[in-house]
Amino acid sequence: MSVIETAGARTLTGHTGAVNSVAFSPDGARLSTASEDKSARVWDAATGELMHTLTGHADAVFAAPFSPDGAQIATVSADLTPRLWNVATGSCSHELAGHTVAVFGVAFSPDGSILATTSYDETIRLWDVATGTPASVLEGHSDIVYAAAFSRDGALLATAGGDGTARVWDPASGTCLRVLTGHTGIVSAVTFSPQAALAATASFDGTARLWDPATGNCLRILSGHADTVWSVVVSPNGLVVATSSEDATVRLWDAAGAPLRTLEGHTDSAFGAAFSPDSALIATASSDTTVRLWDVATGKCVRTLEGHAGAVSSLAFSPDGRDLATASTDETARLWTL
Repeated sequence: MSVIETAGARTLTGHTGAVNSVAFSPDGARLSTASEDKSARVWDAATGELMHTLTGHADAVFAAPFSPDGAQIATVSADLTPRLWNVATGSCSHELAGHTVAVFGVAFSPDGSILATTSYDETIRLWDVATGTPASVLEGHSDIVYAAAFSRDGALLATAGGDGTARVWDPASGTCLRVLTGHTGIVSAVTFSPQAALAATASFDGTARLWDPATGNCLRILSGHADTVWSVVVSPNGLVVATSSEDATVRLWDAAGAPLRTLEGHTDSAFGAAFSPDSALIATASSDTTVRLWDVATGKCVRTLEGHAGAVSSLAFSPDGRDLATASTDETARLWTL
């Protein structure tokens, strides 16, 4: 069996290593998981049944997002070589060769034509999705590049570096437009607000920052966490910023950077958070093995999802907001009906 029905959740079993990430297809019909067992898997989101096992990587797979049209999945791995897969058949369509050290971050451009991959080799590579050929190599970071994010219109690409900087690039030309400096520790995450009026970064220095991507100016330092900030996300309506920290809390801020509320209840590191599509709820993932759902307007915990036997490493809402998928170091993923 690949799926076990339990109270309130379907448990997706079969991986033989920690599950590093989970993602829904744009139409919500499919779910992908990426694992330390060197594979990714594609599941039917309605039933939890396994559709394909994507094998071929020689080391841990860190992420497996769907393309915007849902037809392809990109995987990144410690084996240096990202891959593109056909979702319908589960076959590998392209191996993307060029990185020289583990590839950790990945993002599709909004139109699905370009794939960005980030690596421990200090570079970002852009690939033509249709052909699997390299488009450009973005150089400038002087340490590991942990993450990349496109603006909603695809005109900008932001990257987060172990060198304590984030960078804003023109993906069409490969030109670095801005270097965002000020953090005193590794920049662990980067994202844009929906209209790209803001870029947001999270750092090991215990802060997050809001930036004007047009000028590179820091607009606000989000201070208050007592330890590493692992992630930063912006609500779909662009009104709320959430930061998740090693200090076991998630903090909510308005778009100007003013503190709104602190979500307290986890008993160990808060690794990440995801907003529901309507921005009314936020789900938080923790190494305490639980997921919590919170009312964004009040900061009240409305539900605690228990069942994982290891740290929760990733989570994602379905496009309709009715389900939540979670990934864990316990070698399983779960689908929760909300």
